[in-house]
Amino acid sequence: MNEQKSAFQKFRQKTYIIIYGTNTFAGKAFDLILLGVIFLSVLLTMMETVKSFESKYHDIRIAFEWGITIFFTIEYFLRIITINKPLKYIFSLYGIIDLIATLPMYLAQVFAGSGVLSIVRSLRLLRLFKILKHPQFTGQSKQLRDAMYASKGKILVFIYFVLISTILIGSVMYVVEGRENGFTSIPTSIYWTIVTLTTVGYGDISPVTPLGQFLASLVMVLGYGVIAVPTGIVSAEIAKLGSNTPTPLQKNPCADCGIEDHQENAKYCHNCGNNLLDD
Repeated sequence: MNEQKSAFQKFRQKTYIIIYGTNTFAGKAFDLILLGVIFLSVLLTMMETVKSFESKYHDIRIAFEWGITIFFTIEYFLRIITINKPLKYIFSLYGIIDLIATLPMYLAQVFAGSGVLSIVRSLRLLRLFKILKHPQFTGQSKQLRDAMYASKGKILVFIYFVLISTILIGSVMYVVEGRENGFTSIPTSIYWTIVTLTTVGYGDISPVTPLGQFLASLVMVLGYGVIAVPTGIVSAEIAKLGSNTPTPLQKNPCADCGIEDHQENAKYCHNCGNNLLDD
């Protein structure tokens, strides 16, 4: 009995390192295989909507879909039985996404057409950030996050200014162009202003009068500011942070005690002394 328990504990530890760890070859290989399967699943779901492809390769696609579903199902349960706090994983963002990723093909057996929900598996591509835990990537992402947080006040004020401007410009365009030129209401005119401010317009509505065209030109030029101002604000905050950003710790969870945030290239857990490189 003890031997069986010991064998199961060893299985849990090794599987935990492979699934949750990023500092071993097996762990990185598993993450890459997982991402490849996710990409394949998303591709198959997109190709399902192509009639010529679906009519020719329907059976092959279904076989691949079931293979992917079984893979995700096994992986989901392995994540639960190997982690020390399964409920924490189950109700976490990744846990919910992982569960949703296993359901589409099962639901398709009960509800017709629900197989297309497999596209939600693309959310699992968020795990790409787990692979990019090199200090260089982690440090830069933290620096960008801190800069965005420090800039939020200025950006909110700028967005407020843009919203007020779109309402004013839309109202003026409604008065200048009128219903006969496609500006049938102030909300429609505001829609045109937002589209023109953020892009170059869709062409579904366009000013005809000289004054309207002049205002449209100003809106298009103002659109460059919509991009430049927030970018400048965030860039300034990044420059301020600069070298003050500390070198981040790496997750590298310990398979024995579950403690994370170990130093870069750490070989042993700082809590229990377990070998982090043991695969």
